[in-house]
Amino acid sequence: MKSKSFVSITDYTKEEILEMLDLAEEFEQNPNQHLLEGKIIATLFFEPSTRTRLSFETAVGRLGGKIIGFCDAATSSSAKGETLKDTIKMVSGYTDLIIMRHPLEGAARYAAEISDVSVINAGDGANQHPSQTMLDLYSIRKTQGTLDNLKITMVGDLKYGRTVHSLLMAMSHFNPTFDFIAPDELKMPDEYKTFCNNLGIKFTEHTELTDVSDADILYMTRVQKERFQDPMDYEKVKNVYTLRNEMLKNSKLNLRVLHPLPRVNEIAYDVDDSEKAYYFQQAKNGVYARQAIICKMLEIK
Repeated sequence: MKSKSFVSITDYTKEEILEMLDLAEEFEQNPNQHLLEGKIIATLFFEPSTRTRLSFETAVGRLGGKIIGFCDAATSSSAKGETLKDTIKMVSGYTDLIIMRHPLEGAARYAAEISDVSVINAGDGANQHPSQTMLDLYSIRKTQGTLDNLKITMVGDLKYGRTVHSLLMAMSHFNPTFDFIAPDELKMPDEYKTFCNNLGIKFTEHTELTDVSDADILYMTRVQKERFQDPMDYEKVKNVYTLRNEMLKNSKLNLRVLHPLPRVNEIAYDVDDSEKAYYFQQAKNGVYARQAIICKMLEIK
């Protein structure tokens, strides 16, 4: 692989991504293996997390490893003014692998450059969330039978949503078509649209969630209150889209609704009963995808 750390999905080739997806499939068939026996993994979460942290810790536990770390920066020495550099240098002396979430964009790349052990990016600000991307890819391939030539509709916070940014770049290997649905305040940043244009990837942009009849994947996202500096700006857009079950009646049979979770108001509870709702299984798939990533970073076969 190009990098010993898992910082950005763009660090990996199509073949490497598919290799990890195949490995995740093997772990779904047999998740309990003692491949990490004697290994200590650090989970450093400077930002709140439920699914990412717990699924990483579940992945380590099912592989027989041990976890150290913290789930709140306030309980670490960063609250006393310790720099990220000092934290990473210290923790890398204790562990075999670091899994880190941080609110600052680029923090994971910096940590990987100074760490003595591999670093897995569990989300850095509005930048990247590559392990989420791997479970998204795994979920898409599992439900569609392929990653090629799919129509993916992304809805909600496309400006700050690191999950959609990572997924867009990962799917670029598979000839997708995108439909970006967001209010003007939260539309897909120009850099990602330029990325698509440079690769000849087709996309459309809309501000209304009205027609999903041609989508294979409907990727809903939460409007992230924590990314807004002005609370009034958040209030303007917080409930701009709500997916309801009746809106799926003319959708394709193979359509699956994904969401990185947590949800707030963007998916009504009546969607949960639809066979097209896949977000809870998607979250479960995170364990298998993260088992694959961990083993790849530690070069364990």
